[in-house]
Amino acid sequence: MNAFGDRIRRLRKAKGYSLRKLAPIVGVGFSYLSKVENGRLDFRGPPSESLIHRLAESLEADEDELLLLAGRIPDSIALRILEQPEAFRVLAQCGHTRLQQLAASVDPASKSKRPRKD
Repeated sequence: MNAFGDRIRRLRKAKGYSLRKLAPIVGVGFSYLSKVENGRLDFRGPPSESLIHRLAESLEADEDELLLLAGRIPDSIALRILEQPEAFRVLAQCGHTRLQQLAASVDPASKSKRPRKD
């Protein structure tokens, strides 16, 4: 599953961009961008944070969402974890259903924001 690449493809198409049009805007070759979308990078790991930032900006997308989909922890979340490690330890022990309930109690719209991954 390549949630990050799939999301980039959907965002790109929604903006009416081809790979050849978006690639120079974000400063990469179109073949590299194709590999990103298809989860076929020649090395292990997600694209750089700077590329993710440029993609988010160019596609008018939520940068934190893209970072998370790419398997990177946004700085804003990392700082909160460091400030409240005990709270995040408790959250890490929660099952999917309980996490959804907690998120919905804080932000009712959160229930529909993230699909279940298990």
